[in-house]
Amino acid sequence: LSQQGVSKKDFEGFRNLFHRFLQVKGPSVEWAKINRPPEDSIQPFDKIKAKGLPDNIADSLNKLVVVKLNGGLGTSMGCKGPKSLISVRNENTFLDLTVQQIEHLNKTYNADVPLVLMNSFNTDEDTKKILQKYTHHGVKIHTFNQSRYPRINKESLLPVAKDMAMTGENADVWYPPGHGDIYASFYNSGLLEQLIAEGKEYIFVSNIDNLGATVDLYILNHLVSQPNGKRCEFIMEVTDKTRADVKGGTLIQYDGKLRLLEIAQVPKAHVDEFKSVTKFKIFNTNNLWISLSAIKRLQEQNAMDMEIIVNPKTINGGLNVIQLETAVGAAIKCFDNALGINVPRSRFLPVKTTSDLLLVMSNLYSLEAGSLTMSERREFPTTPHVKLGSSFTKVQEYLTRFESIPDMLELDHLTVSGDVTFGKQVSLKGTVIIIANHGDRIDIPAGSMLENKIVSGNLRILDH
Repeated sequence: LSQQGVSKKDFEGFRNLFHRFLQVKGPSVEWAKINRPPEDSIQPFDKIKAKGLPDNIADSLNKLVVVKLNGGLGTSMGCKGPKSLISVRNENTFLDLTVQQIEHLNKTYNADVPLVLMNSFNTDEDTKKILQKYTHHGVKIHTFNQSRYPRINKESLLPVAKDMAMTGENADVWYPPGHGDIYASFYNSGLLEQLIAEGKEYIFVSNIDNLGATVDLYILNHLVSQPNGKRCEFIMEVTDKTRADVKGGTLIQYDGKLRLLEIAQVPKAHVDEFKSVTKFKIFNTNNLWISLSAIKRLQEQNAMDMEIIVNPKTINGGLNVIQLETAVGAAIKCFDNALGINVPRSRFLPVKTTSDLLLVMSNLYSLEAGSLTMSERREFPTTPHVKLGSSFTKVQEYLTRFESIPDMLELDHLTVSGDVTFGKQVSLKGTVIIIANHGDRIDIPAGSMLENKIVSGNLRILDH
């Protein structure tokens, strides 16, 4: 599509979204109408797994397309460029690991699963440059772009942009409208039709920074083995909430349909109830399995309905703007026979911070064919709770503070605050809290073993 064609489509899409935004008043759910999902609408993964696998796995795989959401930048981790190009493990980036996984799948089963990246105008150019290195990896890679919408002034509700330019004073005035945009932009790109013509039936969508989102053959088999009249068009992988996940979206029954309920849609008076682990026990991992023909049908009928997320931002010199977004999982209510599958926590391993990065770089996980699995040498299946302070926020700075990644096999909880560095081959066990006071520094000596320790004050090790 030409730049002008894209802009026209973008404009229509934005106009529809903005129009809906003006009509909506108040929270989009009536709290009294919310019900727990019926028993059979969220299946335990073990039940899906118990069905086993057919002999012809390749047939099922050849109906599958893997889609990774690749619109985000690495800014929150202090990196320039697409987040997917940050090194996660042994110099491998998120994108490298994704390609290795699919390459392994295609080789093992002699299948042809393509990879599709949904880029944004922020990540497209850098991503395309890097894709050349995968030409001989046995994975067909396609890309399409998210829409580009104008940020609007919070007061006047008018676009801030003066013209269509992206640079100079216009750098901050456009935004990609959230991953709910996948349906329209995938459809508009022509790629959706092309893949259907190639005999593809389902996409497996996930965030590129979720290292647990690998192709699961049992879920795929469940999808393709449904009887024709009861074809499941949408599967959302959910997992049990822990205290760390109280903000995650959850599945509810509403007007007789499964629906995703996000914290932003909850009336203020009920936020605490929403966060409770007792009433809403699961949250959305954003690993989704969706029928291609259903997306096509819903797009053509203009029946894709997703709640609007209003995201306030402050740009150049304190101007308050809002950007209107939608979430990919919110469309679950539009699809037929939608299902939640309660998967093991291991399928949700997002890397949002350097604290997450420390976990996945450590010996808690082993890497095989692009997939990370919890080390068999760890006795507890739970992930340790890691909180690194502000001195560790940026990846570059974080890396300089560890001479090597500590042994964390027996760690339960780690909190680090202030100017702290770690020597080579440090071992951390149980609960370890290290707090350097303002102006002080703590160097954990090489080879130290800290088990259930609090280290505070000042400990400097100087080269002699």
